[in-house]
Amino acid sequence: MNLELKKAIDQISKDKGLNRDMLISTLEDAVRTSVLRRFNENMDVEVSYNDETGDIEVYQFKIVMADGDVANPDLQIELSEARTHDPSVQVDDEVGFRVKVEDLGRIAAQSAKQVIIQRMRDAEQEIIFGEYKDRVGEIVSGTVQRRDKNGWVVNLGRTEALLPREEQIPREHYKRGDRLQALIIEVRQEGRGPQVIISRAHRDYMAALFRREVPEVDDGVVQVMGVARDPGSRAKVAVLSRERDVDPVGACVGVRGSRIQNIVQELHNERIDIVVWSPDIATYARNALAPALVSRIVVDDEENLLEVIVPDDQLTNAIGRKGQNVKLAARLLGWKLDIFTESRYNEANAIGHGLEQVASVAEVSLEALLSAGYRSLDSLRTASDEDLAEKLGLSAAHISDLRSAINFLAPPSPAPDAAATLQGEPAGDGANGGEQ
Repeated sequence: MNLELKKAIDQISKDKGLNRDMLISTLEDAVRTSVLRRFNENMDVEVSYNDETGDIEVYQFKIVMADGDVANPDLQIELSEARTHDPSVQVDDEVGFRVKVEDLGRIAAQSAKQVIIQRMRDAEQEIIFGEYKDRVGEIVSGTVQRRDKNGWVVNLGRTEALLPREEQIPREHYKRGDRLQALIIEVRQEGRGPQVIISRAHRDYMAALFRREVPEVDDGVVQVMGVARDPGSRAKVAVLSRERDVDPVGACVGVRGSRIQNIVQELHNERIDIVVWSPDIATYARNALAPALVSRIVVDDEENLLEVIVPDDQLTNAIGRKGQNVKLAARLLGWKLDIFTESRYNEANAIGHGLEQVASVAEVSLEALLSAGYRSLDSLRTASDEDLAEKLGLSAAHISDLRSAINFLAPPSPAPDAAATLQGEPAGDGANGGEQ
């Protein structure tokens, strides 16, 4: 080991970006391990690297004992023998002896080489892990290298990344050599080295694309408040302007749609709805459900539920194809959404009002009334006592209480000739868009 070793250390440090002192320390530890394996693991050995000559110097240390008192020759030496090396030593002194590295033999030298290589690999992996764990949330570019059982392996230059199947955009296909961009979502420290996980389907990838393409988002004037994605198909992005004279939607769209178009093309024509965020949940919900028009919204804070009423002709727009619009809106809001047409909501309220009170008086559930076909107070009023007893299992006393409650809540209508008969409109359909 000479100046060639010095050159090798310098070259490895430069090429791999590894700390030179760490490499030298690794080399010393590797040689020490080989010496102990070659001779005796109980030996007291120190190894040092001479940076000027490139030589490895190995010393064995022993405690000086009185002649005849040596119990462990690997750790102790008799006084008379020690004085052949240093006439001034005394009992209990520690003396060191130079060990020739050449005496390690071919097997020991190979072992040292393997340890050095492994230590350098571990150190390089630690550096890569430290570098990439601080880059979570950052967009990276790489080359598709090979297919893995869990997805695609992408070469990022310093290391490889995994693009799992579930993090790919559906119907997006790759082949070896393709260039792609993705978001670092996780960096794991595994036995074989750091594992960088990237994603093109994650909602944060879209937010990162907005930061890259929209200067107002990057400098914080416009803030992305939330993202909901159906990757490769449609997404909703909520934005908020921190300055009154900056239109958040216009800033994100860009002149003639230039900014948003760059993002759409990167995501293979994924449709993006830009939604203005509002601290008022009802206003936010109206914006999130666009392009559907909303008549009114009933907020249930306890159930984290929004009942959204839309005109009958807006139900399809509100729900969207395969329920996509309402599902994305629910994810964006973080609330459950129930969508009703105006006619369906009005009918449901008419049924519920009064029926619940009558059911309570008669000590029967509202579900029992509806199941028996009694969907209005008038249907209960015209029912005979026998039918009420048979269908609802009511006693005579409960029937009497029920009829008193009906008359109190809805007195009998005037004679037919004194009032016009109104033709009810057919009920619309309702839809549930609970958060998924």
